[in-house]
Amino acid sequence: MSPPLLLTLVFLLAFIRPSKSNPTDIFILAGQSNMAGRGGVCNNVWDGVIPPQCRPNPSIRRFSASLAWEEAHEPLHADIDVYGVCGVGPGMSFANAVRSARMRGPSIGLVPCAVGSSGIDDWSKGGRLYGGLIGRARAAVAAAAGGGRIRAVLWYQGERDAVSAGAAWAYRPKMERFIRDLRLDLGLPSLLFIQVAIATGQGPYKNIVRAGQKSIRMPNVVTVDALGLRVAEDYVHLTTQAQVQLGWMLASAYLSHSRPAQKIVSLSP
Repeated sequence: MSPPLLLTLVFLLAFIRPSKSNPTDIFILAGQSNMAGRGGVCNNVWDGVIPPQCRPNPSIRRFSASLAWEEAHEPLHADIDVYGVCGVGPGMSFANAVRSARMRGPSIGLVPCAVGSSGIDDWSKGGRLYGGLIGRARAAVAAAAGGGRIRAVLWYQGERDAVSAGAAWAYRPKMERFIRDLRLDLGLPSLLFIQVAIATGQGPYKNIVRAGQKSIRMPNVVTVDALGLRVAEDYVHLTTQAQVQLGWMLASAYLSHSRPAQKIVSLSP
């Protein structure tokens, strides 16, 4: 190779971003505190314990509050859910499980958007969080430099709406409207939406919200049930190990809807 050509190649390579900084498969994480992650949080202090299933990997990226892709690490929502103390959530476990099923494969981008104590009205179009969700999703795709696509929304919310009977009964139609609006505004009419049926509630109407979640019959809406996962001493938030398990459940749901169908190598969190 001639010296001028070599210098030209070196110059061009200096301006090409490493592929690991441009995720291919992008996932939106939204909802309230159990999606943001409170695993390992006690008395407003996170214990800092990161299970092996949640460890960082260069091929797993997160979209920061400053709208930049960076290597993902716990707590994923630390700069997003800023009014709560964040710990382990399901996101990193999900990403590592998907990666294991693909035997590495495409890089994964996580877009944390969840906010603790938020209700469905906050997320509905016109609510205080809807615009930010759409904005972050669009910015994440743009920052992936043409190589990234939103593959699914991972949603865990509803505890707040269990406070009153009226809010609980209204949950299903509001969720259906939210999903339709989200798909329309993102220009993704068939976007996979994986919701978690709540296991706890901030009020006595949890079962009404759960029934509403499980009765949604929309194309490409999948429900993963958190009931039975271990809950922390505050009776609201999942423990660290439960979050790990939930991440694997979400991954299994996603992989069962991908083509060709793929399976996680091991389901032992």
